[in-house]
Amino acid sequence: MNILETVVFAEGETADTAAQQNTAATTEQQAPAAQQQPQQGNTVMGMIMSFLPFVLIIVLLYFMMIRPQRKREKEAKAMLNALKVGDKIVTIGGICGKVSKIKDEFVWIETGNIGTQDEKSVIKMERDSIRTVNPAKD
Repeated sequence: MNILETVVFAEGETADTAAQQNTAATTEQQAPAAQQQPQQGNTVMGMIMSFLPFVLIIVLLYFMMIRPQRKREKEAKAMLNALKVGDKIVTIGGICGKVSKIKDEFVWIETGNIGTQDEKSVIKMERDSIRTVNPAKD
């Protein structure tokens, strides 16, 4: 050993012992850095797993509530578009009658006789106020 290489520390260690300890400390510092990579992957996976129940709830709500509602709306719209004179209907207010005239968004409904057989009671209603339709028999 050279005189320049021999350095005495306070506890009596030489430079070689300190270099070995430095090397060990450096490898220990590198090991946690290598362990941090999988931990970051675990945190991303943890975030995905925490949001997964919310996503499943939204998908379940779509298939249980929103999709059937849209299907009913399409069926009701098709029923109202197929409405024709002579069909027997029931309105959302419970009025029963027969369609006597259709014009755009309005429907005239015959609900019964007022006095004589020729005097009919006719009500003008919006097409959207019809709940059920029983098609007229031809």
